[in-house]
Amino acid sequence: MDWDKLRVFHAVAEAGSFTHAGDTLNLSQSAVSRQISALEEALQVPLFHRHARGLILTEQGETLNRTVREVFGKLAMTEAMLTESKEKPAGRLKVTTTVGFGGSWLTPRLARFLETYPDVSVTLLLDDMDLDLAMREADVAIRMHPPKQPDLVQRHLMAMEWVVCASPEYLKAHGTPQRPEDLDDHKLILFGHYRPPVEDINWLAEVGRRPGSPRRPILEVNSTSAMGLAIRSGLGIGALPDFMLSEDNHLVRLLDEVPSPKVDVYFVYPEELRNSKRVAVFRDFLLGELGRS
Repeated sequence: MDWDKLRVFHAVAEAGSFTHAGDTLNLSQSAVSRQISALEEALQVPLFHRHARGLILTEQGETLNRTVREVFGKLAMTEAMLTESKEKPAGRLKVTTTVGFGGSWLTPRLARFLETYPDVSVTLLLDDMDLDLAMREADVAIRMHPPKQPDLVQRHLMAMEWVVCASPEYLKAHGTPQRPEDLDDHKLILFGHYRPPVEDINWLAEVGRRPGSPRRPILEVNSTSAMGLAIRSGLGIGALPDFMLSEDNHLVRLLDEVPSPKVDVYFVYPEELRNSKRVAVFRDFLLGELGRS
Protein backbone atom coordinates (compact mmCIF):
# COMPACT_ATOMS: atom_id res chain seq x y z
CA MET A 1 0.00 0.00 0.00
CA ASP A 2 1.38 3.34 -1.09
CA TRP A 3 1.90 5.85 1.75
CA ASP A 4 0.70 8.79 -0.34
CA LYS A 5 -2.53 6.99 -1.17
CA LEU A 6 -3.02 6.06 2.49
CA ARG A 7 -2.49 9.71 3.48
CA VAL A 8 -5.18 10.76 0.99
CA PHE A 9 -7.49 7.93 2.14
CA HIS A 10 -7.14 9.00 5.79
CA ALA A 11 -7.92 12.63 4.91
CA VAL A 12 -11.04 11.59 2.98
CA ALA A 13 -12.18 9.26 5.76
CA GLU A 14 -11.87 12.03 8.36
CA ALA A 15 -13.41 14.75 6.15
CA GLY A 16 -16.22 12.66 4.67
CA SER A 17 -15.81 14.11 1.17
CA PHE A 18 -13.28 14.38 -1.65
CA THR A 19 -13.68 18.16 -1.79
CA HIS A 20 -12.94 18.83 1.89
CA ALA A 21 -10.05 16.38 1.87
CA GLY A 22 -8.66 18.13 -1.20
CA ASP A 23 -8.81 21.46 0.61
CA THR A 24 -6.83 19.96 3.51
CA LEU A 25 -4.24 18.33 1.22
CA ASN A 26 -4.11 21.18 -1.31
CA LEU A 27 -5.19 18.80 -4.06
CA SER A 28 -8.01 18.99 -6.59
CA GLN A 29 -11.16 16.97 -6.02
CA SER A 30 -10.42 14.89 -9.12
CA ALA A 31 -6.86 14.11 -7.94
CA VAL A 32 -8.19 12.91 -4.59
CA SER A 33 -10.83 10.78 -6.31
CA ARG A 34 -8.20 9.17 -8.59
CA GLN A 35 -6.00 8.29 -5.60
CA ILE A 36 -8.91 6.62 -3.78
CA SER A 37 -9.96 4.70 -6.90
CA ALA A 38 -6.37 3.51 -7.39
CA LEU A 39 -6.17 2.35 -3.76
CA GLU A 40 -9.49 0.49 -4.04
CA GLU A 41 -8.27 -1.14 -7.25
CA ALA A 42 -4.99 -2.19 -5.64
CA LEU A 43 -6.79 -3.67 -2.61
CA GLN A 44 -9.69 -5.01 -4.71
CA VAL A 45 -12.22 -3.88 -2.10
CA PRO A 46 -14.57 -0.85 -1.92
CA LEU A 47 -13.52 1.60 0.81
CA PHE A 48 -16.42 4.08 0.59
CA HIS A 49 -20.13 4.08 -0.09
CA ARG A 50 -20.70 7.06 -2.39
CA HIS A 51 -23.98 8.97 -2.20
CA ALA A 52 -25.30 12.45 -2.93
CA ARG A 53 -24.62 13.82 0.58
CA GLY A 54 -21.05 12.57 0.91
CA LEU A 55 -19.04 9.44 1.63
CA ILE A 56 -19.47 6.69 4.22
CA LEU A 57 -16.76 4.15 5.00
CA THR A 58 -17.49 0.54 4.13
CA GLU A 59 -16.68 -2.17 6.67
CA GLN A 60 -13.33 -2.71 4.93
CA GLY A 61 -12.77 1.05 4.92
CA GLU A 62 -13.44 1.25 8.67
CA THR A 63 -10.88 -1.49 9.29
CA LEU A 64 -8.25 0.23 7.17
CA ASN A 65 -8.92 3.65 8.68
CA ARG A 66 -8.47 2.38 12.25
CA THR A 67 -5.04 1.05 11.35
CA VAL A 68 -4.04 4.10 9.31
CA ARG A 69 -5.15 6.48 12.10
CA GLU A 70 -3.06 4.56 14.62
CA VAL A 71 -0.01 4.47 12.34
CA PHE A 72 -0.15 8.17 11.53
CA GLY A 73 -0.70 8.94 15.22
CA LYS A 74 2.40 6.95 16.15
CA LEU A 75 4.38 8.71 13.42
CA ALA A 76 3.26 12.12 14.69
CA MET A 77 4.32 11.18 18.22
CA THR A 78 7.68 9.89 17.00
CA GLU A 79 8.26 13.05 14.97
CA ALA A 80 7.50 15.19 18.01
CA MET A 81 9.87 13.19 20.21
CA LEU A 82 12.66 13.33 17.61
CA THR A 83 12.35 17.09 17.18
CA GLU A 84 12.29 17.71 20.92
CA SER A 85 15.66 19.03 22.03
CA LYS A 86 17.70 17.09 24.55
CA GLU A 87 18.40 20.37 26.30
CA LYS A 88 14.98 22.01 26.38
CA PRO A 89 11.30 21.31 25.59
CA ALA A 90 10.33 21.89 21.97
CA GLY A 91 7.66 20.94 19.46
CA ARG A 92 3.88 20.94 19.33
CA LEU A 93 1.76 19.91 22.33
CA LYS A 94 -1.89 19.03 21.72
CA VAL A 95 -3.92 19.62 24.89
CA THR A 96 -7.57 18.68 25.35
CA THR A 97 -9.93 19.60 28.17
CA THR A 98 -13.53 20.65 28.73
CA VAL A 99 -14.90 23.79 27.13
CA GLY A 100 -15.53 25.39 30.53
CA PHE A 101 -12.11 24.75 32.07
CA GLY A 102 -10.22 25.43 28.87
CA GLY A 103 -12.01 28.66 28.09
CA SER A 104 -12.34 30.13 31.57
CA TRP A 105 -9.17 29.02 33.35
CA LEU A 106 -6.53 27.57 31.03
CA THR A 107 -6.57 29.87 27.99
CA PRO A 108 -5.94 33.14 29.91
CA ARG A 109 -2.84 31.53 31.51
CA LEU A 110 -1.21 30.05 28.42
CA ALA A 111 0.72 33.25 27.67
CA ARG A 112 2.93 32.64 30.73
CA PHE A 113 3.66 29.08 29.62
CA LEU A 114 4.49 30.05 26.04
CA GLU A 115 6.68 32.94 27.15
CA THR A 116 8.63 30.56 29.40
CA TYR A 117 8.93 27.85 26.70
CA PRO A 118 9.03 29.67 23.34
CA ASP A 119 10.07 26.51 21.45
CA VAL A 120 6.80 24.78 22.41
CA SER A 121 3.60 25.47 20.48
CA VAL A 122 0.20 24.52 21.91
CA THR A 123 -2.87 23.25 20.11
CA LEU A 124 -5.84 23.53 22.46
CA LEU A 125 -8.78 21.19 21.74
CA LEU A 126 -11.83 22.09 23.84
CA ASP A 127 -14.42 19.34 23.94
CA ASP A 128 -16.71 18.06 26.69
CA MET A 129 -16.32 14.58 25.21
CA ASP A 130 -13.11 12.65 25.93
CA LEU A 131 -10.72 12.54 22.98
CA ASP A 132 -8.80 9.28 22.51
CA LEU A 133 -5.23 9.80 23.71
CA ALA A 134 -4.25 6.26 22.71
CA MET A 135 -5.23 7.10 19.13
CA ARG A 136 -3.25 10.36 19.36
CA GLU A 137 -6.26 12.65 19.03
CA ALA A 138 -4.39 14.71 21.65
CA ASP A 139 -1.12 14.40 23.58
CA VAL A 140 -2.39 15.25 27.05
CA ALA A 141 -5.76 15.82 28.68
CA ILE A 142 -7.13 17.67 31.69
CA ARG A 143 -10.16 15.63 32.70
CA MET A 144 -12.87 15.91 35.33
CA HIS A 145 -12.64 12.19 36.16
CA PRO A 146 -9.91 9.53 36.43
CA PRO A 147 -8.96 7.91 33.11
CA LYS A 148 -10.82 4.75 32.14
CA GLN A 149 -8.02 3.36 29.98
CA PRO A 150 -5.36 1.39 31.91
CA ASP A 151 -2.42 2.49 29.73
CA LEU A 152 -2.66 6.19 30.63
CA VAL A 153 -0.57 7.99 33.23
CA GLN A 154 -2.57 10.21 35.58
CA ARG A 155 -1.68 12.99 38.00
CA HIS A 156 -4.28 14.44 40.35
CA LEU A 157 -4.39 18.22 39.91
CA MET A 158 -7.11 19.46 42.26
CA ALA A 159 -10.55 18.87 43.73
CA MET A 160 -13.03 21.25 42.12
CA GLU A 161 -16.07 22.51 44.02
CA TRP A 162 -19.35 23.99 42.85
CA VAL A 163 -20.24 27.49 44.05
CA VAL A 164 -23.83 28.74 44.13
CA CYS A 165 -23.88 32.34 42.95
CA ALA A 166 -25.91 35.21 41.52
CA SER A 167 -25.39 38.81 40.47
CA PRO A 168 -26.03 41.67 42.93
CA GLU A 169 -28.71 42.97 40.54
CA TYR A 170 -30.61 39.69 40.62
CA LEU A 171 -30.47 39.47 44.43
CA LYS A 172 -31.64 43.06 44.76
CA ALA A 173 -34.66 42.33 42.59
CA HIS A 174 -35.54 38.83 43.89
CA GLY A 175 -34.03 38.52 47.35
CA THR A 176 -31.28 36.28 48.72
CA PRO A 177 -31.99 32.58 49.44
CA GLN A 178 -31.02 31.60 52.99
CA ARG A 179 -31.72 27.86 52.76
CA PRO A 180 -31.70 25.34 49.88
CA GLU A 181 -35.49 25.18 50.10
CA ASP A 182 -35.66 28.88 49.24
CA LEU A 183 -34.43 28.07 45.73
CA ASP A 184 -37.99 26.95 44.94
CA ASP A 185 -38.88 30.65 44.66
CA HIS A 186 -35.95 31.59 42.41
CA LYS A 187 -34.97 31.37 38.75
CA LEU A 188 -32.35 28.66 38.16
CA ILE A 189 -29.78 28.34 35.39
CA LEU A 190 -28.70 24.74 34.76
CA PHE A 191 -26.47 22.80 32.38
CA GLY A 192 -28.55 21.37 29.56
CA HIS A 193 -27.07 18.48 27.59
CA TYR A 194 -27.63 14.76 27.36
CA ARG A 195 -23.90 14.18 28.01
CA PRO A 196 -22.71 16.66 30.64
CA PRO A 197 -18.93 17.03 31.14
CA VAL A 198 -19.11 15.93 34.81
CA GLU A 199 -21.54 14.02 37.00
CA ASP A 200 -23.91 15.87 39.36
CA ILE A 201 -23.49 19.10 37.38
CA ASN A 202 -27.16 19.96 38.00
CA TRP A 203 -27.18 19.12 41.71
CA LEU A 204 -28.69 22.54 42.39
CA ALA A 205 -31.97 21.38 40.86
CA GLU A 206 -32.50 18.79 43.61
CA VAL A 207 -30.78 20.11 46.74
CA GLY A 208 -33.42 20.70 49.43
CA ARG A 209 -36.05 18.86 47.38
CA ARG A 210 -37.68 15.48 47.65
CA PRO A 211 -35.71 12.96 45.48
CA GLY A 212 -37.12 12.69 41.98
CA SER A 213 -38.75 16.11 41.97
CA PRO A 214 -36.14 18.50 40.54
CA ARG A 215 -36.77 22.21 40.11
CA ARG A 216 -37.43 23.44 36.60
CA PRO A 217 -34.84 25.94 35.34
CA ILE A 218 -35.55 29.17 33.55
CA LEU A 219 -32.58 28.44 31.29
CA GLU A 220 -30.59 25.37 30.27
CA VAL A 221 -27.40 25.79 28.26
CA ASN A 222 -24.67 23.27 27.43
CA SER A 223 -21.75 25.48 28.42
CA THR A 224 -20.56 26.51 31.88
CA SER A 225 -19.06 29.65 30.32
CA ALA A 226 -22.47 30.60 28.92
CA MET A 227 -24.04 29.78 32.29
CA GLY A 228 -21.61 32.23 33.89
CA LEU A 229 -22.54 34.95 31.42
CA ALA A 230 -26.25 34.36 32.06
CA ILE A 231 -25.74 34.54 35.82
CA ARG A 232 -23.69 37.73 35.52
CA SER A 233 -26.43 39.29 33.39
CA GLY A 234 -28.89 38.92 36.28
CA LEU A 235 -31.00 36.18 34.72
CA GLY A 236 -30.95 33.84 37.71
CA ILE A 237 -29.02 31.70 40.21
CA GLY A 238 -26.64 28.93 39.20
CA ALA A 239 -23.76 26.76 40.40
CA LEU A 240 -20.39 27.30 38.73
CA PRO A 241 -17.00 25.61 39.19
CA ASP A 242 -14.91 27.42 41.79
CA PHE A 243 -12.16 28.18 39.24
CA MET A 244 -14.63 30.39 37.37
CA LEU A 245 -15.25 32.53 40.46
CA SER A 246 -11.70 32.78 41.78
CA GLU A 247 -11.08 35.98 39.81
CA ASP A 248 -14.64 37.27 39.46
CA ASN A 249 -15.57 39.88 42.04
CA HIS A 250 -18.92 40.66 40.46
CA LEU A 251 -20.81 37.53 41.51
CA VAL A 252 -22.11 36.94 45.04
CA ARG A 253 -21.54 33.51 46.63
CA LEU A 254 -24.65 31.95 48.14
CA LEU A 255 -25.46 29.04 50.46
CA ASP A 256 -21.81 28.41 51.35
CA GLU A 257 -22.86 26.11 54.18
CA VAL A 258 -24.61 23.71 51.77
CA PRO A 259 -22.33 20.77 50.78
CA SER A 260 -21.72 20.59 47.05
CA PRO A 261 -20.38 17.71 44.95
CA LYS A 262 -16.59 17.52 44.53
CA VAL A 263 -14.98 16.89 41.16
CA ASP A 264 -11.45 15.47 40.99
CA VAL A 265 -9.42 16.89 38.12
CA TYR A 266 -6.60 14.87 36.53
CA PHE A 267 -3.72 15.48 34.15
CA VAL A 268 -3.57 12.48 31.82
CA TYR A 269 -1.19 11.34 29.08
CA PRO A 270 -0.05 8.12 27.33
CA GLU A 271 2.72 5.98 28.80
CA GLU A 272 4.87 6.65 25.71
CA LEU A 273 5.10 10.34 26.65
CA ARG A 274 6.25 9.70 30.23
CA ASN A 275 9.75 11.05 29.42
CA SER A 276 8.63 13.93 27.20
CA LYS A 277 10.00 17.29 28.34
CA ARG A 278 7.04 19.13 26.82
CA VAL A 279 4.59 17.09 28.87
CA ALA A 280 6.66 17.43 32.06
CA VAL A 281 6.97 21.22 31.90
CA PHE A 282 3.29 21.63 31.03
CA ARG A 283 2.29 19.45 33.99
CA ASP A 284 4.52 21.48 36.31
CA PHE A 285 3.11 24.70 34.87
CA LEU A 286 -0.44 23.57 35.65
CA LEU A 287 0.46 22.63 39.22
CA GLY A 288 2.17 25.98 39.72
CA GLU A 289 -0.75 27.95 38.34
CA LEU A 290 -3.26 26.01 40.43
CA GLY A 291 -1.15 26.64 43.53
CA ARG A 292 -1.04 30.34 42.71
CA SER A 293 -4.81 30.63 42.14
